Amino acid sequence: MNTLTNKRVLLGVSGSIAAYKSPDIVRRLQDLGAEVRVVVTNGGREFVSERSLQTISKNKVHDNLWDKDAELSMGHIELAKWADVVIIAPASANTIAKLCHGKADDLLSTVILATSATVMIAPSMNQQMYASLAMKENLQLLKSRNVIIIEPGFGEQACGDVGEGRLAEPIDIAQQAAELFLSNSLSGKKVLITIGGTIEAIDPVRFISNHSSGKMGMSLAHACIQAGAKTTLVVGSISIDVERRAETIFVTSASEMYDAVMNNITSQDLFISCAAVADYRPSKVSLNKIKKTSNIKSIQLTENKDILASVCKLKDKPICIGFAAETENLISNAKQKLKNKKCDAIILNDISNSEIGLKSDENEVHFISEKNSEKIDKNSKQIIAEIIINKIAKYFF
Repeated sequence: MNTLTNKRVLLGVSGSIAAYKSPDIVRRLQDLGAEVRVVVTNGGREFVSERSLQTISKNKVHDNLWDKDAELSMGHIELAKWADVVIIAPASANTIAKLCHGKADDLLSTVILATSATVMIAPSMNQQMYASLAMKENLQLLKSRNVIIIEPGFGEQACGDVGEGRLAEPIDIAQQAAELFLSNSLSGKKVLITIGGTIEAIDPVRFISNHSSGKMGMSLAHACIQAGAKTTLVVGSISIDVERRAETIFVTSASEMYDAVMNNITSQDLFISCAAVADYRPSKVSLNKIKKTSNIKSIQLTENKDILASVCKLKDKPICIGFAAETENLISNAKQKLKNKKCDAIILNDISNSEIGLKSDENEVHFISEKNSEKIDKNSKQIIAEIIINKIAKYFF
């Protein structure tokens, strides 16, 4: 179940150049199941068209405190009561100052004063403006009033400056809104997740590896943390940032990953084997770079220990979830892996489809256990991860 299903989100769009991202914010919120309405300020209208927002949200865009038709039913009060959460993204310096002083000179600021819903703001402005003492004091004041600040990003800005003040990414804004409504379905549980690929050295230069990016595993880590679990990650080769709220153990080879898992599996409630672990490694690693003149035609391989199967054999094993990356006979191969490994469930993904899996930001999987076989339709990996964790919590805890 999506974490914003049946939730009503009122998105406020104020006068920042980052307002052009607001249609994407609407879409990301909808992807998580939300119904979205939009209030746009006069400044916001300078950077994004109401037609775009109306088309994406499938609702009328509200922009006028003095709309005679809307005010027949006290429109600003109706919007304030309708919302489960109000998000101002982007939140300009001027809008933030208005909120601090309780001004009500346009529709958005009036709605904020009238609502009892949670208010979130995503600041977006020049790095020098964001760093100013006035802005720091304004944000601190809003925090004291329980307004949630969605921290801006760091990077190059439209004006050419480099620094903090960029609008947070639309997917991050949507996810932080979703976190308000999570069920803590894994509260108090301990989870160990393997993530990324492994690297098996041939010589100091060459190695055997795979195309794993770590995106699916890190999405699962995020979902577990948001569900209340104490999460430990064993991370191999990845191309993304690490979830900073988890304890992280970095490894390189399959052997190192095996040792890290077995040394930390005791007392875990859930083990998710998401890493793309090499099945074999070179039997002998050359200490020096192998020259072309060596005329080597083949490399002798040795089988690596099976991490998932080893954990499943433990006397006091945790709930064990494996991944099956398949290219043919998808369901039958996944069910055979479930039986052979003796794990509790397998997440099957079709890696022959270049639009999903591995390096992609999207995925489409099957959740397969002894009693259930359910397809999870194509979506972002973060949403897929949240659905998987919800199913694990439902079936096993």
